Amino acid sequence: MFEYIRIAVAVPNVSVANVTYNVNEIIKKATEADKENADIVLFPELAITGYTAGDLFFQKTLMEENTNGLKEIIKASKNLKSVIAVGLPIEVKGRLYNAAAIIYGGKLYGVVPKTFIPNYNEFYERRWFSSGTELDVGELTAEYLNIYDIQEESVPVGNDLVFDTGYFRFGAEVCEDIWAPIPQSCRLTLNGAEVMLNLSASNQYLLKRSYRREMVSQQSGAQICAYAYASSGSEESTTDLIFSGHGLICADGKLISENKKFIDTDYILYGDVDLGKIRTDRLKIKTYGQSADLYGSADDVYEVRIPYEERENDLKYAKIEKLPFVPENEEELESRSNEIFEMQVEGLKRRLEVVSAKPVIGVSGGLDSTLALLVATEAVKRLNKPASEVVGITMPCFGTTSRTHDNSVRLMKALGVTYIEIPIKEAVLQHFRDIGQDENKFDLTYENSQARERTQVLMDYAGKIGGLVVGTGDLSELALGWCTYNADHMSMYGVNSGVPKTAVKNVVKVIAKTHFPAAKDVIADVLDTPVSPELLPPSDNGKIAQQTENLVGPYELHDFYIYYTLRFGFTPEKIYALANKAFDGEYDKKTIKKWLVTFYKRFFSQQYKRNCIPDGVKIGSVSLSPRGDFRMPSDASSYDFVRRAQNLPE
Repeated sequence: MFEYIRIAVAVPNVSVANVTYNVNEIIKKATEADKENADIVLFPELAITGYTAGDLFFQKTLMEENTNGLKEIIKASKNLKSVIAVGLPIEVKGRLYNAAAIIYGGKLYGVVPKTFIPNYNEFYERRWFSSGTELDVGELTAEYLNIYDIQEESVPVGNDLVFDTGYFRFGAEVCEDIWAPIPQSCRLTLNGAEVMLNLSASNQYLLKRSYRREMVSQQSGAQICAYAYASSGSEESTTDLIFSGHGLICADGKLISENKKFIDTDYILYGDVDLGKIRTDRLKIKTYGQSADLYGSADDVYEVRIPYEERENDLKYAKIEKLPFVPENEEELESRSNEIFEMQVEGLKRRLEVVSAKPVIGVSGGLDSTLALLVATEAVKRLNKPASEVVGITMPCFGTTSRTHDNSVRLMKALGVTYIEIPIKEAVLQHFRDIGQDENKFDLTYENSQARERTQVLMDYAGKIGGLVVGTGDLSELALGWCTYNADHMSMYGVNSGVPKTAVKNVVKVIAKTHFPAAKDVIADVLDTPVSPELLPPSDNGKIAQQTENLVGPYELHDFYIYYTLRFGFTPEKIYALANKAFDGEYDKKTIKKWLVTFYKRFFSQQYKRNCIPDGVKIGSVSLSPRGDFRMPSDASSYDFVRRAQNLPE
């Protein structure tokens, strides 16, 4: 569903050389995974016999039982709907190969031999096994494999097989193949494989677990694929070696699932992998296509078609980030917030360096202007200039509350910046008289006139002192067009333009603690203040009456929509399904649908604003700069997007 597939990494109990026992455990695990609607069930290297069988691989009894065991797994798969990848030894023309068997629906579809045979340190596999490069046959008959009683068709064999189910394409490699300078998976992914399976044994020693994790994750990122890894469990431990049963599922450079125990066996690890992300990145990142042209060739692989039936996926094991711009882990959150701040500071510092100007900022007492002010203060500090070089201007008008006004003043004084207060009420009223606007009519003109007056003050004051107006608007506001054209939409450098609203709060919180302890109390109150443009008069009790999220929708929803629309190009249907999963219990379907429709309408209709925004540092993988990441005509129609969003079931 929605391009998700469920991968199961199974590490069963094992009794070395006891094929009957091992096969029963494999079938048990495959059946269990099938009941969980797994699309693929991956088992470790030589799972049928046990990896550490040693010279028993030369025993005819073990090899005969190995063949019988393979047949039992094939027969059992008739009642299952999952693709099974299981490790076994296989003899071909007097040579023994360490291989992966690909099984589905009562049939053996392919055998993939290990290419790189380790014979160093604790490994001496060449004693028993030959490399897949030594194979001189492309397929094996059912008679040769001794499975003729359950299968008539010949079986493709080779390290060049790409399996196509019609819903996903995958390849397999065995253990050492990923450790090679150029892994086998490179060839397979460059020729279309979206999922790679690694059947491994890989013993455990100090720090090897973390190295494996990084290696598998990096491989999935470099090849823009999903990568599943199953390693032999602890019951393979013998003589000098410990096996830990390490299981991993990664996709596009990120860890999806990993077993928790350091030493493990007898478990199934599940992960729901979004192939839509992989497919989008392969389309967007032209380096992938160029690499395929340079290093890949259709002649290098043999495609095997599997008549697979797509399975339902309830996204039970999907890692759907509710706040994709905000890490869940506290340590990572702090690290990322500091990184964002450093990038903002560097961008503004460089601009100030070049133009030799003082930063001029409109300070409202809200989150965005607070972040911009903190960035500017740090930037001048790194230019070895005093904080007073920063000019903060607060411009109270009709909607300004005492809370935001006082916070803006307190903040500027705590930071030591130059503080100026310029009330704009009379100027706006004069403007109303000039254009014939009723001051009691709280319409768009009423609001925009204030925003434009504030920008005029900032621009003219900056011109007076040789300053540079620093914009405060964030990425979320740009996406929604929640800004007044040629007002807060405009500046000389948009320091927040790459930071989504959900990230702004966290950056301010972290930076206040690490860089500006003297201002932490006032910043704490700013963090607790509702988001508002404060363009309409306050309520009777002096509180903020105009709250942005009541008008345009919750920013956490919009940031979710922004991320999956811009980063991956997902459909309204998919985004809706993911949002319902991520925000289950927080927002009902009707609310999620309502603001999704709003998002599409605003996103398309407001492109003209984004086509002429000032410079601003790119922060993350989602950017709306018309000069870099996002090119869209102002006149593009939202019709199909809105129609499909409106037709979503509630």
